[in-house]
Amino acid sequence: MRKSEIKRKTRETDIDLSLCVDGTGINEIKTGVGFFDHMLTAFSTHSGFDLFVKCKGDLEVDCHHTIEDIGIVLGLAFYEVIKDKTGLARYGNFTIPMDEALATCNVDISGRPYLVFNSKFKGFYMGDMEVQMVEEFFRAFTMNSKVTMHINVHYGNNDHHMCEAIFKAVAHALKEAVKIGDRAEILSSKGVI
Repeated sequence: MRKSEIKRKTRETDIDLSLCVDGTGINEIKTGVGFFDHMLTAFSTHSGFDLFVKCKGDLEVDCHHTIEDIGIVLGLAFYEVIKDKTGLARYGNFTIPMDEALATCNVDISGRPYLVFNSKFKGFYMGDMEVQMVEEFFRAFTMNSKVTMHINVHYGNNDHHMCEAIFKAVAHALKEAVKIGDRAEILSSKGVI
């Protein structure tokens, strides 16, 4: 089982997180940001990754530190569980429709962190979460997991639908990328990632 548990405490957040990429999508998410809990639950369910997150953050300030720091910790946990890249599919891509919205995620477990994020949200908030935190979360995740990720929302009118399509597309793309195949080597002409 590829599993990692990380605890991280700063002056802004106190996070306990457990991730298993060989799970069944069991999850328990308590971040204090209801809409973000909804997105992480969708991510876990659709990826099949078991995910447990408990966070106490300085929500009296806003949701920024909580969401960004969970992105950091989830990225570190993901990096830990895929450190051995032998046999990894490495690449994943998926497109998800959510009513009028359509989002695609392409991912490469490359060891080179990079995020391309294209989405034009309409408002400022989705529930209790600032829309700009979607990109911040995925930036924190990619930098700490050391993956390359391209997220594109092709179209949509409802911020909730666009955001949910993003999280589900990322979930399915990562699910594909972490699969172990029959190759007993690293999928790279260099022999190393």
